Amino acid sequence: MPMISRRKNKYPVSAPLRQYLYHFDRLRDIPLVYEDLTRFAGSIPYEDPRGKETLWLTVFYDPGLMRELRPQLTKIYAELKIGGESDHHEHLTVDRVDFGEFGNSRPFRIRITNLYNDNSDYFYVKHADASRIYGLELEHILSPNRINYLVNGNTLIEEHIAGVPGDVFLRDHLPRPELNKVRIAKEFTKFNERCFIRLLGDMRSVNYVVDITPDFEEVQYRVRPIDFDQQSYEGAGKTYLAYRFDSNRAVTKVAFDTLNRRTIQQYVAEEHAQMARRAKVESGRLKALLGVMRREELAPRDHVSRLAADLAKYHHDDVYRGCTTMGELTATHVTHMLEI
Repeated sequence: MPMISRRKNKYPVSAPLRQYLYHFDRLRDIPLVYEDLTRFAGSIPYEDPRGKETLWLTVFYDPGLMRELRPQLTKIYAELKIGGESDHHEHLTVDRVDFGEFGNSRPFRIRITNLYNDNSDYFYVKHADASRIYGLELEHILSPNRINYLVNGNTLIEEHIAGVPGDVFLRDHLPRPELNKVRIAKEFTKFNERCFIRLLGDMRSVNYVVDITPDFEEVQYRVRPIDFDQQSYEGAGKTYLAYRFDSNRAVTKVAFDTLNRRTIQQYVAEEHAQMARRAKVESGRLKALLGVMRREELAPRDHVSRLAADLAKYHHDDVYRGCTTMGELTATHVTHMLEI
C-alpha cells in the first residue's frame, strides 16, 4: 500500500493564485468564521444513521457565540448557492456543526436546514491551502464533475459532494448480486486514470464517494473524489494510482476479473479523449491555472525529484526529470498525457 504523509505541509494561497481566483469568480467577500468555529464549548462523537461512531465530532457553542455565527453561516450558504441575496437566507437555520480532527484541513461541516420544508444541506469550512485549491480547480476543469467553492483570506468554503462513501459502497453495495460489475469496473478504471493524469493522490476508499443513478435499463455509477489535500504532493508515483491502495482491493479485483486487458485499454483511451475535449473547451482557464501552478512550490523538493524520476521511468520519457517544482511537474504531466 502506498505510504501517505501523516501531516501534509500547508501552502499559502499566493498572490497570482488569488488573482486567478478573482478572475474566475471564486474569490468572495464572505465572513471569516473558521477561527470562531474553533471556539466550541463542548463536543460529542457523531454517529451515522446506523448508530456507529464516525471520525466527526458534533460541537456546541455558547449561546452568545452561536447568535453571532448563525447569520454568518447562513449568509455563506446563500453566497455559495444563490449569490448571497439577503432575502433568500432568512428562512435558513444552522441545524448542526460537526468538526473533523482527522484531516489536514481540519474541516467543519455545517448542516443548514430550510425552515419551510425541513430540507437539509451541508457545506464545509476549511483552512485555505493552495494544494487543495489546485485540486478543486483541476477537478472542475478536467473531470465530468462541476465543483462549487469560495475563498476569502485563509477561509475555504466547499459545497457538499453527495454520494455513497467509498468504504460504505465497497462494504454494502459491491457484494450485492444485482450489482452491474462491468459498469462499476469501467467507472473505477476511468476514475483511476483521471486521478493519475492530474496527479491527485491518496484516493483511499474514504476519500471518494460513489454517485448511483438509476437509468432506464441499468444503474449508472460515478466515482467522485471528495478529498483534494493530496493534489500534487507525494513523491511516490504509486500514491496517484487508486487501485494500489489496500482499501480498494475489492473493487480492483472486480475490475481485473471482469475486464480483459484490451477492454481496460479501451476505457483508459476513452478517458484520455474525454479529458482532452474538456481541456480544449476550457483551454483558456486551464492554461491560466497551469501557468500559475508551474511557479508554485507545492511540495518538498525531494518529493518533486522522486516523483519526476518515477514518472520518467513509467512513461519512458526524460521530460519530467527537468521539472523543478511540483506545479511544473503536474502541468507537464497533464499536457503530455492529454497531448494538448
